[in-house]
Amino acid sequence: MDLAISIIVGLMILGALYAIHAKDLLSSVIACGIVGYSLVICFLLLKAPDLAIVQIVVDTITLIIMVAVVLDSSREESFSKPDTQGYISAVTGILIIVILLYFFSVSIQALDVLGKSSLRMANYYIEGAAQKTGSANLVTGVVFDFRGYDTMGEAVVLVTAVLGVLTILRLKGKK
Repeated sequence: MDLAISIIVGLMILGALYAIHAKDLLSSVIACGIVGYSLVICFLLLKAPDLAIVQIVVDTITLIIMVAVVLDSSREESFSKPDTQGYISAVTGILIIVILLYFFSVSIQALDVLGKSSLRMANYYIEGAAQKTGSANLVTGVVFDFRGYDTMGEAVVLVTAVLGVLTILRLKGKK
């Protein structure tokens, strides 16, 4: 698993560097998307599916907005030269996507079976959660009492993404 995470982090670094130096803005946006979806695979390999879900939602929303903005404007930077190596860039992009899909399938297979927990904290939550939290619902007690800050952070990320989308759509509607 450490080797897989190292390879994915290496691809993330290459994607970030390509996004910085790309001549075509749409290619740069797609490279940013590759970095975000690679992070989703890393979260899955580290057995953090809740973080992976938040990352995939935010990354998808961000990609949709960025692609819409790039397609609405000119696709190239005004000071850049035309890209003559489009074929090589396309083949490299497809190769990176195939590698990421392979690691995505490996990371999905590495997750625990639904209902089986391999975490050391699971027994602590299950055994005394109803008494410690005073909640009749075990899930509510765990989410709001034991993992309150984590849940609040995830909610803040999702609300911020939704507010960003609404702000951009509202600005476009006023023109």
